[in-house]
Amino acid sequence: MNNEQQVEALLFIVGSEGVSVESLAEITGYARPAISTILDDLAERYAKDKRTALMLIQTGGTYKLVTKPELSKVLKKYFDQSNRSGLSAAALEILAIIAYRQPITRIEIDEVRGVHSGTTIQNLVLRNLIKVAGRLNEPGRPKTYATTAEFLDYFGLKNIDELPKLENSVSSDQDQEEDLFLKEFESKMNINDGEN
Repeated sequence: MNNEQQVEALLFIVGSEGVSVESLAEITGYARPAISTILDDLAERYAKDKRTALMLIQTGGTYKLVTKPELSKVLKKYFDQSNRSGLSAAALEILAIIAYRQPITRIEIDEVRGVHSGTTIQNLVLRNLIKVAGRLNEPGRPKTYATTAEFLDYFGLKNIDELPKLENSVSSDQDQEEDLFLKEFESKMNINDGEN
């Protein structure tokens, strides 16, 4: 794997949060000027390649991969259809984790779930069920997420204190904790009528 592939993979995995040159240098061990050169090369490659749907942008000191503006119409159509549909199991799981642990970073959510959650988090933000609550004062300044008023409306809650209490929320085993979040959330919120 070459240097460019490593940086590109990191850009992909951080999703909409983006990543700074400093963080990329720290993670990869490459010098900052080398990272800047790699980012410039990637941006140029994406701009020239008419077959790719992606482009690299810089905003507020962070770099992120985004879709090209000309694809906005088809993406809007997709998200409009998604907004009319129910929530996936992954979305429910992430909502439960955020609801009980807010504010929480994507990385913390990933640690609880054991899988990458970036795309589902983006969809939940687009559906206005969660929001960016702030940023941590740590390297990379990761975003923290919290639920919204729309979340409360969606689940018929007046406020976040109406969430069902989790009896065993101090479990040290992540798999049990993950199951606890999702099962308790689904059963107490009556999301899946056929499940206990």
